[in-house]
Amino acid sequence: MNILVIDGQGGGMGRQIVQAVRAAMAEAEVTAVGTNSIAAAAMLKAGANRAATGENAVVVCCRSADVIIGPVAIVIADSLLGEITPTMAAAVASSGAKRILVPVNCCNNIIAGVPDLSVGRLVECVTEELKKISAAKK
Repeated sequence: MNILVIDGQGGGMGRQIVQAVRAAMAEAEVTAVGTNSIAAAAMLKAGANRAATGENAVVVCCRSADVIIGPVAIVIADSLLGEITPTMAAAVASSGAKRILVPVNCCNNIIAGVPDLSVGRLVECVTEELKKISAAKK
């Protein structure tokens, strides 16, 4: 399974997601794309097989991903303090991959009806969903 993790800013959430995916599915190919080099480096250090940075990397990697994981902001143009470009958001949204979007209330984007969970608990939810997707493919 080709898993794409996208994150921005400091890459903290992406780092935790990569670590959790590695622990849950060691055989998965994990590609990390940061909207900046700090985020990409954090995810690579956490165990991603490879990492890249920037808009074109998001566009290209979305084409071959089986699953895309990241904060819900990755499908909202100009989110993450402007790090998510309209082109990035469109690439994620139009990809044929399954998307596991982490509901984080930030940057003026509020997700109604979602409890305010810790990042650790949200990452647990990501791995639970990823295991369901993996089981369905078998």
